Formats: sequence, C-alpha cells, structure tokens
Amino acid sequence: MVNPIPDDYPRISVSMSIDGAADAIAFYTEILGFTERMRIDMGGKIGHSELQLGDSLIMVADEFPEMEFHSPKHYGGSPMQLSLYVEDVDATYAAALAAGATEVRPIMDQFYGDRSGMIEDPWGHRWNLATHIEEVDPEEMARRSEAAMAEMGEG
Repeated sequence: MVNPIPDDYPRISVSMSIDGAADAIAFYTEILGFTERMRIDMGGKIGHSELQLGDSLIMVADEFPEMEFHSPKHYGGSPMQLSLYVEDVDATYAAALAAGATEVRPIMDQFYGDRSGMIEDPWGHRWNLATHIEEVDPEEMARRSEAAMAEMGEG
C-alpha cells in the first residue's frame, strides 16, 4: 500500500516561483544553508526543485506564467514571509545582504527571546531570519508583549 503522505516530506511545504530559480537555489544553498535534493529541468528552466534544511522543505521553480505560477514581482511584492532559524543570525543576515538581498527590518533582540531581522532576497521573497537567544516563560512573555505594544502605540 502506498503511504498517502510520502516519506521524507513534511505535511506542508512552500512552493516558490522565482524568475531566475537557478540563481536563487545557489543563494539559498550557499547563504541560508539549504541542501538541494532534487532538480527537474524543463526546456532550459527549472520546472521543480526541492531544497531541504533539517526537517523543512521548500520547492523552487522558475516562473511559468502559462500555468499561473508567478514570482512576487508579478504581484508587486510578496504578501508573506518565510521564517528561518539559523545558528548565527548576524552572520547569515550580513552574508545575505552581501549576496544581493535588501534589508527590510534590521536585526534586533525581540521581546519573545529571538534576535531577528528581515531581508528581501533578490527575487522578491521575504525572509525573517532569527536565532533564539533566550527562553521566556509565558508570564514574562505577556508582560513584555504588553510593553512592546504600548511602545508601538507611542511611536
């Protein structure tokens, strides 16, 4: 009997349309630490690829407008972000910027125990990069969250 959820696949994964998928795959493997586990070429374009990081999987392909598979640039930007925990957010963030990403939000220590910042990769996808730096219990999280919301209201 065939397993309805294939082995080695998470229950949910993102499929990213990229104008220039081969370059994006190089960026994601070299800068963000993914491993390419599959690539299907289709007429000079990448029809499908799978990149793995730990137990996470993203699927990357070139744009196929004829199939309504467009990159974020087609829509004027991305309405979502990908969140990625890394060992050293400062080093990964700096490497991403040096490789052509743009800063969306600078790296800061967050009230919930992460040090994080956001970049937009050269293909229009947004990545929240983070390193967990502190365990915060629920009561302290609530107190810090309230303080952070009050501070935003003042700004």
